[in-house]
Amino acid sequence: MTLSANLFQQIPTDLSEEFFENIVKSQSFRLERIISRGHATPEGEWYDQDDNEWVMLLQGSAGLCLEGKKTIIMGPGDHLLLPAGLKHRVEWTDSATETIWLALHFPIQLPA
Repeated sequence: MTLSANLFQQIPTDLSEEFFENIVKSQSFRLERIISRGHATPEGEWYDQDDNEWVMLLQGSAGLCLEGKKTIIMGPGDHLLLPAGLKHRVEWTDSATETIWLALHFPIQLPA
């Protein structure tokens, strides 16, 4: 297990697919780094997750669409809580640079 790392380093050179990396994973939650460059959710598809997701954009930019709402433009420092069951999709991410996300996935009710 790595105890120390930098979220802005060790960026894959091949980003033909989005890059997902678990930073910390337990029975209660999962913290992941996501790296995108020009990626979007395929047309007509939506994420509809069983767990809550808190997402923060660290670098780059993206457009995130929540079902029935306008697209939210996100930049560095912007964060959003996506409750379980809320359909959402990534409309676009910056194609000129890496968009780096930090995403925390956690159950609807945390164990006592």
